[in-house]
Amino acid sequence: MKFKPTLMKLLLISLVTIFSFCKKDTNTTVNPDPVYTQYGTPSADVPKVSDAVIYQVNLRAFSANHDFKSVTAKLDAIKDLGVNVVYLMPVYPVGVKNSAGGLGSPYSVKDYKAINPEFGTMDDLKELVNTAHAKGMAVMLDWVANHTSWDNAWTANKSWYKLDAQGNFTPPAGTNWSDVIALDFNNKDMRAAMIDAMKYWVYNANIDGYRCDAADFVPLDFWKQANDAMKAITTHKLLMLAEGTRNDHFQAGFQMVYGMGYYSDLKSKVFDNSGSLTILQNLNVSEYATAKPGSQVVRYTTNHDVYLSDGSPVNIYGGKTGSMAAFLVTAYMKGVPMLYNGQEVGTTQKIDFFYNTPIDWSTNPEMTAEYKNILNFRAGSDAVKTGDLSIYSSDNVAAFTKSNDKQKVLVIANMRNSNATYTIPPALAGAGWKNAFANASVSLNGQLFLQPYQHMVLTQ
Repeated sequence: MKFKPTLMKLLLISLVTIFSFCKKDTNTTVNPDPVYTQYGTPSADVPKVSDAVIYQVNLRAFSANHDFKSVTAKLDAIKDLGVNVVYLMPVYPVGVKNSAGGLGSPYSVKDYKAINPEFGTMDDLKELVNTAHAKGMAVMLDWVANHTSWDNAWTANKSWYKLDAQGNFTPPAGTNWSDVIALDFNNKDMRAAMIDAMKYWVYNANIDGYRCDAADFVPLDFWKQANDAMKAITTHKLLMLAEGTRNDHFQAGFQMVYGMGYYSDLKSKVFDNSGSLTILQNLNVSEYATAKPGSQVVRYTTNHDVYLSDGSPVNIYGGKTGSMAAFLVTAYMKGVPMLYNGQEVGTTQKIDFFYNTPIDWSTNPEMTAEYKNILNFRAGSDAVKTGDLSIYSSDNVAAFTKSNDKQKVLVIANMRNSNATYTIPPALAGAGWKNAFANASVSLNGQLFLQPYQHMVLTQ
């Protein structure tokens, strides 16, 4: 009998403890970063990496007003292309000291936690994100980790930067980027401030991830730390894309990495020097050599850097039809497609991101229609997105299938500015094919005669 009070006391304590834990569990959301309050509701529609189609926005080129509101107003047109991820080039104030000219480079960041008034306000950015989310689209920001402007407030902490032999700030080694100075990732306080600033936009603008600039310049252990910090924000499903060629970016936690080698080989070897189309299949091995399950290479026929240095896709790939052939192969062969604003209307004007160079959106509606066909078919085809790849390319013609247990998709594209004859391999021969965009029956036998840059998508 003397044990009863003790047992009763223990039972009561246990019940109180259990009730306390249950009570805590019913209050759901745990904010791992109590310094910030979440703005808005995190999007539930951020696409799987394999489903993503990325559209890069250069705000200075996108409209005459070069502002967030102009992008918000055009989100329906962007979505109609088959796009589900909008990636904005840097939105932060640009440094004035040692500016590289014009309006200054958007990659010369003066303040990691502010909006460039040239583009609008924080409320304007929030409205862009809100509208995109309402349409089932994600929004990524550009993140510039390697360097800041000369007049960034962080320069008050000189130990946060790499210094030359005289103890002075210095541009990133091996570059001619005289408008920026290199950060020192040996400094733990700087790293913490950097990650805090990345969290700032997730919580305060409800964005869906980052495209990380010049990722090769930044050490692996920082990217691992940053990606781990982003994954710890469990209320969001964040997309992380590395602009780089190093083979450790997937190891650092990025789900996506730029296909820089693919672009280089497509332009320089295939189009500039008439190299064999079989060159491209080698990239499917090398660029994915270190990929993790579910991770992808982002492939493109242009972006803001190469457009400025190499010109429009229409110029690079032999004209309008050639640029479409190049994009089709790029979008379907392997990886996540990315477009740069203006390529969908075949613009050939100079787009210099140091200046306001507004795109004329009224040109080449037939190209816009073809981009829509290519990307919207891809969106509805699991075979194209994640199916098995079999390659049947010749020296002049790109040919491959993407297939799963429900569908086989065949791409054939003459990548030369001359007629080409393609011998149909036995595996592709016969009837039963249909044109994916016209739904007309197609029979493949013997040889296929292709006009310059002629391309097609067939299904079975």
